[in-house]
Amino acid sequence: MANDLLSIPCVLMRGGTSKGPFFLASDLPADIAQRDRLLLEVMGSGHPLQIDGIGGGNALTSKVAIIDRSSRDDADVDYLFAQVRVEQQVVDTSPNCGNMLAAVAPYAIERGLVQAQDPQTRVRIFNVNTGKLIVATVETPGGEVVYRGDTRIAGAPGSASPVRLSFLDAAGARTGKLLPSGHAQDTIDGVAVSLIDCAMPMMLVRAEDLGVRGDASPAELNADGVLLARLEAMRIEAGARMGIADAGNKVIPKPVLLSAPQHGGHLQVRYFMPQQCHTALAITGAVGLATAAVTPGTLANTFVGCLGLPGSITLEHPSGALDVSLSRSSDDAPVVASVVRTARRLFEGRVFATSPATPEICSTQARQWTSAA
Repeated sequence: MANDLLSIPCVLMRGGTSKGPFFLASDLPADIAQRDRLLLEVMGSGHPLQIDGIGGGNALTSKVAIIDRSSRDDADVDYLFAQVRVEQQVVDTSPNCGNMLAAVAPYAIERGLVQAQDPQTRVRIFNVNTGKLIVATVETPGGEVVYRGDTRIAGAPGSASPVRLSFLDAAGARTGKLLPSGHAQDTIDGVAVSLIDCAMPMMLVRAEDLGVRGDASPAELNADGVLLARLEAMRIEAGARMGIADAGNKVIPKPVLLSAPQHGGHLQVRYFMPQQCHTALAITGAVGLATAAVTPGTLANTFVGCLGLPGSITLEHPSGALDVSLSRSSDDAPVVASVVRTARRLFEGRVFATSPATPEICSTQARQWTSAA
């Protein structure tokens, strides 16, 4: 009996504290509207459990990575990230995701887009969302990607092989400016905020200024409807001041609550995605927060004080802590932020969508009619 479901090659991967399918760009429709409709079907968006798709019913597990061989001289692969909403039929490609980024280099090597070296392979990644370059270093002894290792990261169980990510010049990823409003601090709804655009556009605010404990759990914060409504209103105003039109329909800027550290770090943070508190911390958020911490006058800097470069910032989050190394080649050179993540290949196969397999919706490589007995 013929099966009329479209099937597309994909690899399900964990990158850092996120998870989602990885696709080759050539296996998806070239038309953006058709591509996004297909992704919504594949992920099962529009249902809180994403029961009719492979999404996990959570913002951290409803993410997609689209990879292509790069035509740029300074990059090996292009990486387009898509945040697929869980309950809404929305695909947002405005932000980058640094956790999914951790799996890009292993995926690219294993798909033959990059030749593996021994004992490590350096992969230059161009993030299409932000127009920025990131260098990933993957352990490849004998020219093979290894996933087993002793590196542990907060927010993911067990240990794995390290993936080192260096963000070469993350400032102004979306707006073109580190401080889009031109000020280290602004006031929104009577509260001091810092509007930062570095790897991820963010609105930083002191937790105490919103009457919130800095160590409040994500569950507590997510249950506070009054807080969430206020944060959303402030976030939309922050977006307008940062030049991000219609922020209410986008996942940027992200609100972040700041407070004094409690476990020996430099700063305690609660990062929102944006209507839900992250159980750990986004890597792009960590890069931006660390950069803000060494930018004079920002709210993050008021907690950290003077820190010379090269240096390291430790950010405490609900699942533990994350270290960001900062350096620059000269006083006027861009800050380079580096983090260590892990990744794992979870599943390889074909994902099915209900769209008909027609030339109008798919590329030649993506069309694959299957049959069942």
